[in-house]
Amino acid sequence: MQEPLVVIVRAVITFFTILLYSRLIGKQLIGNFTMFDYINGITIGSIAATLATDISSKALVHWVALTVFLVLTILLQFIGLKSRYLSKIQDSEPVVLMQRGNMLEKNLEKARITKDELMQQLRSKNIFSPIEVEVALLEPDGTVSILPKSQYRPVERGDLNLPFQPSKLTTELIYDGKVIAQNLEQRKKSKDWLMNQLKMHGIHSLEEVSYAAVLPNDQLYVDKYDDHVGDDMNISDYKGPY
Repeated sequence: MQEPLVVIVRAVITFFTILLYSRLIGKQLIGNFTMFDYINGITIGSIAATLATDISSKALVHWVALTVFLVLTILLQFIGLKSRYLSKIQDSEPVVLMQRGNMLEKNLEKARITKDELMQQLRSKNIFSPIEVEVALLEPDGTVSILPKSQYRPVERGDLNLPFQPSKLTTELIYDGKVIAQNLEQRKKSKDWLMNQLKMHGIHSLEEVSYAAVLPNDQLYVDKYDDHVGDDMNISDYKGPY
């Protein structure tokens, strides 16, 4: 009974240590990880797993190793912010794979990317002909960024000299029947405005509303708990219990 108890205690310590350390390291999308970030994350996870389950050795040893990796990670982040040169050594820099519709074989070989892999990346960006590419870059996180030639880019409002409004975000105003006052204030809307808008949607109580948000065009989107949705769009023919 003693061993499971020790594992539980060490697992709790590891859990909160990782929670704290991840907050110290900062936010970074998994999809934006460089190879160094990826390997470093695996190593930290491996040390944390050993800290939680390896009762044959002292927890302090693994905790110290985990802390050292954290300190080194934060140190490298700080160095990368202060020195562009050292940041490029750590994370590398973009590599040009294509230019004016031509594949750069030397750079492809340097990046260890085959032409088939490059074409797959082009297709994932809805480009099915290499002649459409002005520049293709291999980013440090392994993704490929593509700039199409001007004649193949979609037409934008600015190209047609059409008037446009400043871009805004969709802002949540009601969630599970509760008004988010801060968001209402940020969009410079009053609660009276909100209630009047709800009445225009045939809603007289906040308890009827599952979700409501003000759209970029200042219109109100409302989703009620009672949706009155029919079954005509159900394409499933599975009649199982789940």
